[in-house]
Amino acid sequence: MEEPVREELSALAAIFCGPHEWEVLSRSETDGTVFRIHTKAEGLTDVDIPLKLVFHLPVNYPLCLPGISVNSEYLTRAQCVAVKEKLLEQAENLLSEPMVHELVLWIQQNLRYILNQPETGSGSEKCTFPTSTTVDDGLWITLLHLDHMRAKTKYVKTVEKWASDLRLTGRLMFMGKIILILLQGDKSNIKEYLILQKTSKVDVDSSGKKCKEKMISVLFETKVQTEHKRFLAFEVKEYSSLDELQKEFETAGLKKLFSEFVLGLVK
Repeated sequence: MEEPVREELSALAAIFCGPHEWEVLSRSETDGTVFRIHTKAEGLTDVDIPLKLVFHLPVNYPLCLPGISVNSEYLTRAQCVAVKEKLLEQAENLLSEPMVHELVLWIQQNLRYILNQPETGSGSEKCTFPTSTTVDDGLWITLLHLDHMRAKTKYVKTVEKWASDLRLTGRLMFMGKIILILLQGDKSNIKEYLILQKTSKVDVDSSGKKCKEKMISVLFETKVQTEHKRFLAFEVKEYSSLDELQKEFETAGLKKLFSEFVLGLVK
C-alpha cells in the first residue's frame, strides 16, 4: 500500500470516529482495501438521510477509480444507483489524488439535488441502465466459485435480488457440491456485486449465526467476446451430471473456460 493511501485511511479513521461510522471490511496486498463509512446527507425534505458508503480502493488507487457501493433504507435502489454514478463522475475529476473524504463531503452537499432529478424521484423504482448489449458496450463476464451454502434458500434469493438490482444476467449453478455463479453485465455492476457478496451477511456459520461470505473465489473474468452467448436473464439451475454442466458452458460459447477452470473443481 502506497504511503498517501495509508495516510488517507488513517485520516478517514480519525474523521469518522463516531460509533459505527467507520469499518474496514478487508485488506489485501493484491485486492486493495474495502471499508464502509456511515454518514448522513440532507434529503429533499431537509431531513438527514443515513447513507452506507462502501469504498474499494484497488492497489493502483488513486491512479484508478475506487469501487463504490451506496445503500440506504430511505432510498430506492434506483436512487442508490444514481448516487453511485454521480460519485463516480465526481471521482473522475479527482484522479491521482486521495479522494474519499472529498467524495463524502460532496455527497453530503449534493444528495438533495441528485434526488430532485426526474429519473431519481422518490416514486421511481425503475433503475435506468443502458439497454444496449453489443460487444462494444463494455459487457463483461465473470465466473465465481462458492465453497458452500448453508442457508441455501435465503442465499439464493439474495443472489437473485442482487443480480436483478444490478441488471446482471447469467447462471447460479449447482452440480453436486460444486456451486458456480456466472455473471454477465456492465463491469462496474459486477464489481459492485462482488462488494455486496463479500461484505453482506448472506449465509450462516456452523453455529447458525449470520456471517459474511469468506469462501468465494473469482475463477475468471473477461470482456464478452463475439463467440460468447448473451444471457437474457439470471437463472438458478441444478445439474445432475458433469456432462450436463459442460453442455451449459459449451452452449454459452465457454467450452475453454469450462476445461480450464471448472474441471479442476471436480474431486
